[in-house]
Amino acid sequence: MQFIVIQRVTGLLLMIFSTTMLPPLAVSFFYHDGAHLPFIYAFGLTLFAGLFIWAPVHAVRRDIRLRDGFVIVTLFWTSLAMVGALPLAMADHPHMPLVDAFFESMSGLTTTGATVLTGIDELPRSILYYRQQLQWLGGMGIVVLAVAVMPMLGIGGMQLYRAETPGPIKDSKLTPRITETAKALWYIYLGLTVICALAYKAAGMDWFDAVGHSFSTIAIGGFSTHDQSIGFFNSSAINAIAIVFMLLAGINFALHFMAWRARNPLVYWHDAEVRAYLVIILGVCSISVVTLVAQNTYDSWQEAVDHGLFQAVSIATTTGFTTNGFAWWPLFLPVLLMLASFIGGCASSTAGGMKVIRILLLVKQGKREILRLIHPEAIIPIKVGGKPTQDRVINAVWGFFSLYVLSFGILSLIMMATGADLETSFSAVAACLNNLGPGLGNVAQTYSGVTDIGKWVLCFAMLMGRLELFTLLVLFSPAFWRS
Repeated sequence: MQFIVIQRVTGLLLMIFSTTMLPPLAVSFFYHDGAHLPFIYAFGLTLFAGLFIWAPVHAVRRDIRLRDGFVIVTLFWTSLAMVGALPLAMADHPHMPLVDAFFESMSGLTTTGATVLTGIDELPRSILYYRQQLQWLGGMGIVVLAVAVMPMLGIGGMQLYRAETPGPIKDSKLTPRITETAKALWYIYLGLTVICALAYKAAGMDWFDAVGHSFSTIAIGGFSTHDQSIGFFNSSAINAIAIVFMLLAGINFALHFMAWRARNPLVYWHDAEVRAYLVIILGVCSISVVTLVAQNTYDSWQEAVDHGLFQAVSIATTTGFTTNGFAWWPLFLPVLLMLASFIGGCASSTAGGMKVIRILLLVKQGKREILRLIHPEAIIPIKVGGKPTQDRVINAVWGFFSLYVLSFGILSLIMMATGADLETSFSAVAACLNNLGPGLGNVAQTYSGVTDIGKWVLCFAMLMGRLELFTLLVLFSPAFWRS
């Protein structure tokens, strides 16, 4: 373990992150909301902390090893959430205790969208913008952005990229150089954000809401500048735009790049994971709409279709936007949507959950075991997109699935030990582990009623979900720390 390298990179990353305090500071001055001081203090403290950590080892020139990458990514996301909480903790409005500020910051950066705030409409514009920006930066991963800059600072970044990038396939690169790969991802990410903002503006949002909601839509975050979330606008056009961009953000960003480069939208349909993703979304939407119409949940079938499609896509992609909530829906629908969030979006997208590719591989593995009962001696490869999948990948998926279920169970029991009821405990852990946001029971609207211990537990669940378990849990292995 190269602790000097870890120290140097962490210091650099903190100094880079300090600059993210400047846009909300500009927003504060533009709207004259009087909330500029927390951002000035946070900028200074973060810059100084990064400089203090980096300066003693600034002359070190060593390559980052894979194990260093795991430590840097986990340490940076944790420290990033801590310094990201500074403006929220120091602001007069909202006045938040440290645990609440850290929860809100971690929720934003991991694109979970769970909030402890109420009266969001009354918050200063700079605070509202800052929450949305946290999700946008966390969406593709601030580490990937930093990797694009690091070669200019004398640091290689492939190990960081492999440690941070979500999804079961981490070694593929869109371009020969990792710097160009990170830049390509961010160009696609930025382009979708701009188009989404323009679409929201054309549908009736003002520029502030359009930009803010485009941040959280493409990041699949779910934070809003209003207490009623997307329901505030009461617009079918805005709902439709959100559905389109939530679906796009849930697709592998590498596919977006390849489709753009080839100028061929059929690239999406040729991908087995995207086809499975669309089938799952279509199934959840169909069940939701049919049930809502059959149960006369809304005044008209048009309203049922509008809300049903929006909520189904929002929850299934782990975005977490709401129109009028889904926790009160009839029969099994709330549980169905929570279960859909466990699947989430495609690998290398901004969505949470276990990812469609893993579920696809698990289903294919289950079918293979059934066939083996009939033909014990047969050699039956598992193919995705016509290509056989290596057994080590299948084993890794099974290991991930086992850890995911085990982590969900243990964290749910811990939440119940804090005094939360069964429904609240299970749904809160599911919503945070899947980076979804809204849950059921007492966390359907806000997490303000969760105990302080419960909030720390849920913050750990958010980080586990964002880093997809292995990146975080590997640090708890004694073998990892042996030289």
